[in-house]
Amino acid sequence: MLKGVLSVLLLHLLAERESYGYEVVQRLQAAGFADVLEGSVYPALSRLQREGRVTTRLVPSPSGPARKYYYLTAAGRQALAEGTAAWARHAAGVDAVLSRPLPDAVTEGD
Repeated sequence: MLKGVLSVLLLHLLAERESYGYEVVQRLQAAGFADVLEGSVYPALSRLQREGRVTTRLVPSPSGPARKYYYLTAAGRQALAEGTAAWARHAAGVDAVLSRPLPDAVTEGD
């Protein structure tokens, strides 16, 4: 299910503030997504860039090569709004099913 919402999470984090790739991974992990690795985030960021939802700029780093910082475009802000609304609908639907009371368990032989 995370694959379906990873783009929205990335867009939201980048709407909060521009970040370089590894920083985005750290921010996701700090938010409780410990199983999200660089191998998932970097391809998703590249896809969002190809789609015109994020753009980049190089920033010199004091400890190595320049870092590629990602930030939202207008299309990215629109995609974030649409993705957030879609996620809210999806979460409400899941909650509606999972909050229904279950019948008492019936054991075999009753």
